[in-house]
Formats: sequence, structure tokens, C-alpha cells
Amino acid sequence: MATPKFSKEILDFFKKLEKNNDRDWFNEHKPEFKKLEANAKHAYKQISENLNKHDVIDGFKLFRIYRDVRFSKNKLPYKTHFGGSFSRKKPELRGGYYVHIQPNNESFIATGFWDPNKDDLLRIRREFEQDDEEIRSILSNKKFKAIWGDFVGDELKTAPRDFDKEHPAIDLIRKKQFIFTKKYTDKEVISEQFIEDIDASFKAIKPFFDYMSDVLTTNLNGESII
Repeated sequence: MATPKFSKEILDFFKKLEKNNDRDWFNEHKPEFKKLEANAKHAYKQISENLNKHDVIDGFKLFRIYRDVRFSKNKLPYKTHFGGSFSRKKPELRGGYYVHIQPNNESFIATGFWDPNKDDLLRIRREFEQDDEEIRSILSNKKFKAIWGDFVGDELKTAPRDFDKEHPAIDLIRKKQFIFTKKYTDKEVISEQFIEDIDASFKAIKPFFDYMSDVLTTNLNGESII
């Protein structure tokens, strides 16, 4: 059996949906969408199976095509992409993975911590305040950096409350998210190597996840809290 992959037809459908983002057009083409959604689920399942060979995934979610327009100025009813997230087994493991499939070279994968809760964010910041050597060693590793680059995501303009704005690690301490992303072209998305490349990239994030999981399951003295 051939290895699952994301088909060119998925990208083509979303290109057409971008130009016809209304309920009449979508309802007319819904049978086509359901077939493409099944193809995408098959590919996402393969990604999940690959992840479970070197991590422990306890949840997968393929986000719905329908947009929540209640509080948005953008009233277009449908998303023009597939988005799927994979969560790691809690409480021992932390963080997650995300795969975004969108035409016009807008596809990407992401990993890390999108929205750490208040307690987790404070714990991470206190760790950086106490010792930032290990995290900087991970982030500066040549192989790691070649794949993932630097953190992206929201951060404060200055120091969080009760932190020294002159602290040597303030560049890390002021971050609110700890995310890495990697972009892909349409040609790469529909290639036979795409899912394999996703897995190799996700596998390379392990030193970061091991470190963050250790931080978030211990106190500042290194004692387990789970």
C-alpha cells in the first residue's frame, strides 16, 4: 500500500474555495470536500503513527472547516485550509504539534507551546531567570537551528511583573509563547517525502520538549510535582 500523502486536489479545492467562499458554492461541492477530508485524515493519521514511534501522543484533532464568525469582522463562512493538532501525554509530557495545509505556499508545521497557562508560564520564566544555559544550548544547536530557527510568537515589550528588566535572560523571560514553525511550498506538500520530512522535523524538537517537560513537572529545586 502506498504511503498516505496530501493530494494536489486538496490544494486545488481550497484555491477554488478562496474565490467562492459562500454557503451555496460549498454545499454544491460538499461531496468533493468530504472525499478530500477523508484523504487528509488518512495523511494526518500517518503523521500521528509516526510520532508515536518516538513520542507519546494522547490526542489528535482535525479542526472543522467552518469558521466561528460571531466575534470576527471577517464573515467568510469557511476556512481555506486544513489544520490538525497532536497533543503529548500529560502530565508527564508537555507541548504539542500542528500541521497546517493551505495553498499558495502557505502550508507550515509548528510545535511548542501556543498558550501556556498562567502557572506554567511563570514556572518557565522562573527557570530561565535561575538558569538559561541549558535552553540556550538547545536553541543554538546547529542541527536544531537549521530545522527550526528561533522562537516565534507573542512576547511582552518589557519585563513581566516581578522580573528584572535588566536580567541577562530577559529576551527569553518576556516571551508569552514558545513556538517554532517551518514553512513548505505547495510542491513540497504534495511530494512523496512530505510526511517523512514532517516526522524528521518533529523528531528534532525532542531535546526542547525533554527540557520543557522536565521544567514543568518539577519545582525550582528539581523536585517532582506530579
